[in-house]
Amino acid sequence: MQSTDLGNKESGKIWHRKPSPATRDGRTSIHQLFVERLLCAKDASKCWGRRRNKTHFRFSGVLWSLRIGVIIVNIIHNTSDYHPKVLRFLNVAFDGTGDCLIAGDHQGNIYVFDLYGNRFNLVQRTAQACTALAFNLRRKSEFLVALADYSIKCFDTVTKELVSWMRGHESSVFSISVHASGKYAITTSSDTAQLWDLDTFQRKRKLNIRQSVGIQKVFFLPLSNTILSCFKDNSIFAWECDTLFCKYQLPAPPESSSILYKVFAVTRDGRILAAGGKSNHLHLWCLEARQLFRIIQMPTKVRAIRHLEFLPDSFDAGSNQVLGVLSQDGIMRFINIQTCKLLFEIGSLDEGISSSVISPHGRYIASIMENGSLNIYSVQALTQEINKPPLPLVKVIEDLPKNKLSSSDLKMKVTSGRVQQPAKSRGSKIQTRILKQDLTSDFESKKNELPDGLNKKRLQILLKGYGEYPTKYRMFIWRSLLQLPENHTAFSSLIDKGTHVTFLNLQKKYPIKSRKLLRVLQRTLSALAHWSVIFSDTPYLPLLAFPFVKLFQNNQLICFEVIATLIINWCQHWFEYFPNPPINILSMIENVLAFHDKELLQHFIDHDITSQLYAWPLLETVFSEVLTREEWLKLFDNIFSNHPSFLLMTVVAYNVCSRVPLLNCNLKDDFEFFFHHRNNLDINVVIKQVYHLMETTPTDIHPDSMLNVFVALTKGQYPVFNQYPKFIVDYQTQERERIRNDELDYLRERQTVEDMQAEADQQRAEDEAWYQKQELLRKAEETRREMLLQEEEKIIQQRQRLAAVKRELKVKEMHLQDAARRRFLKLQQDQQEMELRRLDDEIGRKVYMRDREIAATARDLEMRQLELESQKRLYEKNLTENQAAVAKEMRADADAYRRKVDVEEHMFHKLIEAGETQNQETQKWKEAEGKEFCLRSAKKASALSDASRKWFLKQEINAAVEHAENPCHKEEPRFQNEQEDSSCLPRTSHLNASSEMHPSTQISLNRRAVEWDTTEQNLIQKVRNLRQRLTAQARHRCQTPHLLAA
Repeated sequence: MQSTDLGNKESGKIWHRKPSPATRDGRTSIHQLFVERLLCAKDASKCWGRRRNKTHFRFSGVLWSLRIGVIIVNIIHNTSDYHPKVLRFLNVAFDGTGDCLIAGDHQGNIYVFDLYGNRFNLVQRTAQACTALAFNLRRKSEFLVALADYSIKCFDTVTKELVSWMRGHESSVFSISVHASGKYAITTSSDTAQLWDLDTFQRKRKLNIRQSVGIQKVFFLPLSNTILSCFKDNSIFAWECDTLFCKYQLPAPPESSSILYKVFAVTRDGRILAAGGKSNHLHLWCLEARQLFRIIQMPTKVRAIRHLEFLPDSFDAGSNQVLGVLSQDGIMRFINIQTCKLLFEIGSLDEGISSSVISPHGRYIASIMENGSLNIYSVQALTQEINKPPLPLVKVIEDLPKNKLSSSDLKMKVTSGRVQQPAKSRGSKIQTRILKQDLTSDFESKKNELPDGLNKKRLQILLKGYGEYPTKYRMFIWRSLLQLPENHTAFSSLIDKGTHVTFLNLQKKYPIKSRKLLRVLQRTLSALAHWSVIFSDTPYLPLLAFPFVKLFQNNQLICFEVIATLIINWCQHWFEYFPNPPINILSMIENVLAFHDKELLQHFIDHDITSQLYAWPLLETVFSEVLTREEWLKLFDNIFSNHPSFLLMTVVAYNVCSRVPLLNCNLKDDFEFFFHHRNNLDINVVIKQVYHLMETTPTDIHPDSMLNVFVALTKGQYPVFNQYPKFIVDYQTQERERIRNDELDYLRERQTVEDMQAEADQQRAEDEAWYQKQELLRKAEETRREMLLQEEEKIIQQRQRLAAVKRELKVKEMHLQDAARRRFLKLQQDQQEMELRRLDDEIGRKVYMRDREIAATARDLEMRQLELESQKRLYEKNLTENQAAVAKEMRADADAYRRKVDVEEHMFHKLIEAGETQNQETQKWKEAEGKEFCLRSAKKASALSDASRKWFLKQEINAAVEHAENPCHKEEPRFQNEQEDSSCLPRTSHLNASSEMHPSTQISLNRRAVEWDTTEQNLIQKVRNLRQRLTAQARHRCQTPHLLAA
């Protein structure tokens, strides 16, 4: 096991010597056992007899007690700081090809390991621990990494740049599942699962759950469009990826199995789901039938299952049968889910496994150990260890050293078919058998014994029984038959010499499409040329080596040693007539053909067809041109299992089996075509014919009498190959060297002449170029002048067009301005019309309001008139009452006056009677007449006063009506007229009448007059106030339209 420390290196080799998954430390690789079982099955069936049905093989239990070398490389990461420490790997993931994996440690360093190219590279430093990785995206160079800050980042391994940064989780992401198309990805944390579109790196959907039900895992089914979600309550749902429609739900596990699912795994075809948890029971669900169909109980030392993963196989069509189960003890056990047998296991109690990932093609297992290192296991080595045949059923007793043999040493208990310990019979007698020494059989047994516990005779029996070796074990059997030494050091020294000069331009002669295949072929041929000089001059060597290179292109050491073994044994005497074809070998073939089919040979002779045409093309291409891959492998199963002469006999058998079409050929081109192309021929018939020829050919012409037996390559160093005419090769080498030197001289002289010629040509070309340049310059100058003239004309035309455009623009501008002016005028006109309409509306509204106010005023005046009339009536009533009172007073006064007059008359009469004179009586009559006149004057004055008041009220009412009809007229003339009218009242009579009245009567009349004047003034004042108020309102209404018009 190799160990690689990454240290502080950012790139380098993973291993320095290609590891081979074979034996280690000299321990026998137990993958021989199964092959041996296959090989001896036929013999064993004979030996078992009637007890064959009771005999069985045990596959369960411990397969080996010693560790075998199945670890390709152990990768550790130690820092080289002052205080070195180990950086622990946390996660690992394979890409889609399975030959490349990505791993991240707890400091955020992410490495890419190319197992095919033997390189590792540091692609990113995230500065924080990664919790999950995914490397199988649609773009092969990109990968997803979930970090400790709950984010997911996408990086590119080639550019080492950040592609995208996705956020959305609130807890650590522990799982990333990528769709088979690489378009979608599901990231799972303990509280949610999110579906991402990897084309846009946008979140498409989010799965939310209750806090009481946690998520165990959400992932895509392989090669399917179905999402499987597994929860902590053992519920499992299947969803459609595009629509997220729930397709089905698996039923609850049986109550008898108290297991909480923690880990899950699905087969490649998506039909079987394996689930496990904190128990040693495994549940296998059939997703098509949606039911639990099997419960597997692991060994008792398994208490909990930490990880499950199916082991892919190229030949099971996705229905994986081998399941890897990682338990709590750090050991990953691989079991067959159909037979429930333990196949093999990796890890140990001392070196436990923390997590493990299997490559998609099933070749590698990457395991992160509990100590933080990374182990890469070879699945081929693991399966070879399991698929080895069992130990031989019959053991051969070998001689003691120095041939010291005794009968007691040769005694052993032998039962029918199996070697067992001594057992007592019913009669307590031990049946023994003495095996006597047979030196011939012992020699033959040693001769037929092969490495790795195989036996050549048994292989031949198996080959004759089945016609070919099992495809799975063919390479292993070939390596055992050819006894390849696997000299890594010697082969590395040959490879280190680089590509041989002869094969530098191999791709020109043999244009192979695959660059890898061409490179391997070039390396193999170069190693052969460095091994022996003659192979650098052998023209058919690429044809001979190509089928083996194509078959062993992944293991160049095995490829080289197979070809070298083939050349040493099956190509004996091929180079004795170098550089001509091996005439001696072709003569052997011709002799054998002459013995078995003279007619065909005569047909070849008649048409001038030699062995170089019907035999040599088959030999130099080792039948790769005329056979398919399966036919070629079947043929070489027989060639490698027999004497080297078997190859020559195969050439004869091929011609004999093809005699019918060959006899029908008459042209040389037809023969050449026949032996260079595939034909309708059964290879089984050819092989059967070869065995017939090997048995029936006489000894004198049989090739095995002239060819040596098989000789394997030597261990450590390869043997010297000098079975060729050295002088010819040396002469050819010398001639080639001379020719090469002459060619070098010629080439130097030619190079000199070519340099001189090139200089002359260059000078001539420069001169010609200068003349051409001058001519071009002249033409260019003329062209430029013409172009300038054309440009000037164009400029003039453009200026004219520009002026015309300017004029048009000016006209358009004027039109636009005119249109704008008209539009503005129209707008102003519209605005004025609108203003006029508004003013009309306002005037109409004012008129309406004025009409309403006038109507209201008229109603008010009517009401006032009614009030005035009522007041007039009240005044007239009061006046009548006053007049009645005055009349009453006047009558009372008159009565009093009459009584007084009567008394005075009585007194007068008494005076008269008493003796007064006649004059006094006359004066008294005058005074009575004066009083009577005053009374008449007072009556006239009151009548005049009533008339003036009626006239004044009538004037006031008329004036108020006129004022309401004509509010804007001035009132001063009216007041003057009123004053004039009032001044025209007849007051003279009053004064005169009052002057004539009696003083007491005059006082009472004056008092009444004052009262009437006061009442009249008050009434006039009220009327004037009403007139002024109405006038002010009228003025205000008349001034408002003038203000609006202004």
